[in-house]
Amino acid sequence: MSNLPGLTPPCRFCRDCQILNLDTGFWTATNQAPKLNQRQRATLILTFTVIGGSAVALTVLCGPFVTPALRKVCLPYVPATTAQVENVFTALKGRSGSLVDIGSGDGRIVYAGAQRGFRAHGIELNPWLVLFAQLRARRWGLNRSATFARQDLWQSDLRHFDNVVIFGVQEMMPQLEAKLDRELSVKSCVVACRFPFPNWKPINVVGEGIDTVWLYRPKT
Repeated sequence: MSNLPGLTPPCRFCRDCQILNLDTGFWTATNQAPKLNQRQRATLILTFTVIGGSAVALTVLCGPFVTPALRKVCLPYVPATTAQVENVFTALKGRSGSLVDIGSGDGRIVYAGAQRGFRAHGIELNPWLVLFAQLRARRWGLNRSATFARQDLWQSDLRHFDNVVIFGVQEMMPQLEAKLDRELSVKSCVVACRFPFPNWKPINVVGEGIDTVWLYRPKT
């Protein structure tokens, strides 16, 4: 079958492609794409702008939630249950002073501590969670007693805190135990949630299953 005069089809053997070319004018005699009018160009630019902007926005918003999985020890954002929060403060009954929540997430442990009279502080690596927690503390009138900072746990100085709360993962507990042992004072208490420390002996255990918390006095 011979080629149509003056037309270079995209398919050498396909008659349907040649008919399609004739019907739509997609391929011109010079093998160039058809020209777009001003309205079509504007629509195309707008479409690519929206798609590109959405991709960038999605990366910015989701990146802080995904990147912890790329760290050597991943501490993902998993909100504490109501039972876990209650068990933490049952374990800390009679305690006072300063409290830090390591990996404070949306701030619920810090808020609960502030409401119970602690000077509560949360450290969190995810900037969106820090901002969310700060805004909600201000909205609830807790911004003086519930504070938050974007910090890396391993770069944070914990020695001036009387009470430490950690919702950790099993892989990080030995290293964290060593850090706390170096930095905390004799009057400090530590509450571990979800996973206990490997070497310390708890002085109290509250709850069961995933809601279990362990209370420690590292220097005793």
